[in-house]
Amino acid sequence: MIGGLIVILMCQLAGEAVARGLGVPIPGPVIGMALLFALLLLRDRIASRLPTAMSGDTLEKTGQGLLSHLSLLFIPAGVGVVQNLGVFAEYGVALGAAIVISTILALLTTAWVFLPVARLTAHDERSGS
Repeated sequence: MIGGLIVILMCQLAGEAVARGLGVPIPGPVIGMALLFALLLLRDRIASRLPTAMSGDTLEKTGQGLLSHLSLLFIPAGVGVVQNLGVFAEYGVALGAAIVISTILALLTTAWVFLPVARLTAHDERSGS
């Protein structure tokens, strides 16, 4: 489990280094997650050259362990919200509107993409492809 955690944290560190080093407007953890995803895709092809933390189900067990305690990871975010209550008091209406509008736009976009894909999928199933 320690090896899997090291792999996850090293991917996050590499993502932070790329984000800060190149000045990319993407958060380091997102880049690290993409890097971890790429490593997982390549894992079976290069399994003989990987450390034991990447082979087998070690990384999966580590991820499941982290996910089972995910609620603990929200405590720092909650503390950040409490520390910035003045910002929420000042911009609360704008933040609320932004959250509601972005949620509606995300749902509409999802439906807009889903409908053509569903039609294509249904057409493929009827034609036997």
